[in-house]
Amino acid sequence: MVRIVFCCHGNICRSPLAQSVFAYLVQEAGLSDDCCIDSMATSTEEIGNPPHWGTVQKLREVGIPLVPHRARQIAWRDYARFDFIIGMDNWNMKNLRRMLRGDPEGKVYKLLSFAGSDRDIADPWYTGDFDATYADVLEGCNGLLEYLRGSGAL
Repeated sequence: MVRIVFCCHGNICRSPLAQSVFAYLVQEAGLSDDCCIDSMATSTEEIGNPPHWGTVQKLREVGIPLVPHRARQIAWRDYARFDFIIGMDNWNMKNLRRMLRGDPEGKVYKLLSFAGSDRDIADPWYTGDFDATYADVLEGCNGLLEYLRGSGAL
């Protein structure tokens, strides 16, 4: 079983969007039993809150079920639980490496790196553009699924 956690700043926009999109892609591929998919925050600002209405609306618009979720923060104790810890932007990556003691096992990745890009996934909390965020998340999640299949992890 491959264990993946998507992380963003507050765990209400990008990471629950990625969690829901990736869970959908994995289900469509018939691989749900082979993956454990979660999402968490690097901050404490939104702990306990549900996904942002824009995330909920975008998922509804594209016909992808929202994974039931409440925001929570990643911690060192979570490091051993996951094979892939995936951030959305350079700021998330910096915070994840700091919070996870420098990432000693090399588990921290930037989502769009799986699509061959070093670009950040913009935070729609600030941009208001859930369409662009969804397009980037979908691109990264498709790349991640391809990577996992190609590596033999799935």
